[in-house]
Amino acid sequence: MNGRDPAVGRRTFVVGAGAALINGAGVAQPAHADVGLESAVVDGPLPGFYPALKDELDFPLAWGRSGVRDFRSWRRIARAKVEETLLVEPDGDETPYRPEFSARAETPTYTRELVTLALTRYEPVRGALLTPHGPGPFPAVLLLHDHGAKFDIGKEKLVRPWYDDIRLASAQAWADRYFSGRFVGDELARRGYVVLALDALGWADRGPLAYDQQQALASNLYNLGSSLAGLMAREDVRAARFLAGLDRVDRRRVAAVGFSMGAYRAWQTAALSDDIAAAASVCWMTGLKEMMVPGNNTLRGQSSYHMLHPGLARHLDFPDVASIAAPRPMLFFHGAQDPLFPAEGVRVAHEKLRAVWRSRRAGERLHTRIWPDLGHVFTAPMQDDVFSWLDAVL
Repeated sequence: MNGRDPAVGRRTFVVGAGAALINGAGVAQPAHADVGLESAVVDGPLPGFYPALKDELDFPLAWGRSGVRDFRSWRRIARAKVEETLLVEPDGDETPYRPEFSARAETPTYTRELVTLALTRYEPVRGALLTPHGPGPFPAVLLLHDHGAKFDIGKEKLVRPWYDDIRLASAQAWADRYFSGRFVGDELARRGYVVLALDALGWADRGPLAYDQQQALASNLYNLGSSLAGLMAREDVRAARFLAGLDRVDRRRVAAVGFSMGAYRAWQTAALSDDIAAAASVCWMTGLKEMMVPGNNTLRGQSSYHMLHPGLARHLDFPDVASIAAPRPMLFFHGAQDPLFPAEGVRVAHEKLRAVWRSRRAGERLHTRIWPDLGHVFTAPMQDDVFSWLDAVL
């Protein structure tokens, strides 16, 4: 999810402009009262002038708004701008993956194993790798986990943890809550896909992080010249390259799939990596301006730092970034009852996406759907639709 913590209530900050002067009778008199200034910080908390800031966001680098008329040139320029805001330099071939495999276990239809590899030059990362039985090469899915303000499990939210009974209990409860009791990765492997799921920084083997530590972690990374969201983006791109390079995988048939924060990661990876042939994003796509409204979960800070690239909003909106992946096949699902993404934001985003794919004469490759009776979930019927779509486009 977007990292909403039910224990964290909405906070309202109202700060008078100028210092309050307390007279002898104990009555507060605002400084410069004759100026008639309004509150400097309002519900959210947002700066009182946030509508003016939103009005200034016209996303000049978006396809159709920028002066670039050749789509391939636009993709190259837009991707470079996104990468610039990541703040994290890419790890190329000079950083070998050095994969180490362990905890191998067989099921009737696929093999499970843990893999530890170097996505960056800084530390190894552990993931779950599932491989169908048979000669291969197989289509593959980079499966990207959600946030959910639940850090004890990461990859385990999507792949059944056969190696840890304590995590299994936590993961099964998560699957029951959001995935109709299924482990999405295991379902994909049973259907003939190689599946790779890795922990993002802060989750499972790379945590656990506490909810109220996220902002400090992000701040510390910024002070160290890095970025929490940028690191995640770079790692996901490297994970896609690793998966596509496995002998067991058909590198032309690799998809990114995710729910909630994982959905954001899926379309972002498709935008930044040529190793991704298709992407399915469930419950994370919106217009930025429509998301920045009082009461929205993003305004809490904390979890939003995993998806915050400084300065990017001066150039591109969320659907503009996702459009860098056009005209490759992309799927975007949403629940109409999802409290994290206002319906207007979803509508605006889908319209922008459709305009880009239509401009490439590839409207049939973009699949958007709003499920009227669902909220922030990835239920079995939604999963079955995604699986069928993957079978068709890969």
